[in-house]
Amino acid sequence: MPKREKVLWASLWAVTSVLIILQIILGFVYYSETDNQVLRYLGWGIFALSAYFGWQPIITLRKRGKVAKGKSYVHTTILVDTGIYAIIRHPQYFAFILINLAIILIAQYRLITAIGIISIILSYLIILEEDQSCLKKFGKDYEQYMENVPMINIFSGTIRFLKRKLLL
Repeated sequence: MPKREKVLWASLWAVTSVLIILQIILGFVYYSETDNQVLRYLGWGIFALSAYFGWQPIITLRKRGKVAKGKSYVHTTILVDTGIYAIIRHPQYFAFILINLAIILIAQYRLITAIGIISIILSYLIILEEDQSCLKKFGKDYEQYMENVPMINIFSGTIRFLKRKLLL
């Protein structure tokens, strides 16, 4: 990845991370017991679900990505298309989107909602950049993978995964 792209990617990540932290801090500041409790519980459920999508890729990439000893799990040497990666291409970015959504539902405050929407949009831009990076790294294999596995649509990914399993 060229230096300019690395700087852009790192900047998007930094801003997205700061926005999530800001959402959490503001959530504590503006927390109200009078808000809609059903939405709050839904938010906590989504937050718990985000943990799965955040941690599962670390396990899967370490196990199946042929990562060199001492390197981070993101330094895979082969395309991983099994486990969670057989359902969606970007589970960790999906986890960040879920975290934003969860905080919006838990906090139920307009400023937090606006920050969350911006963070979700930035996360989506990061996903687009990651797809381009993976295309450069893995070529035609990743192109085929993109055709079979959706970016972050968990419902479509699950249906496609089940169809592939049933057809085999």
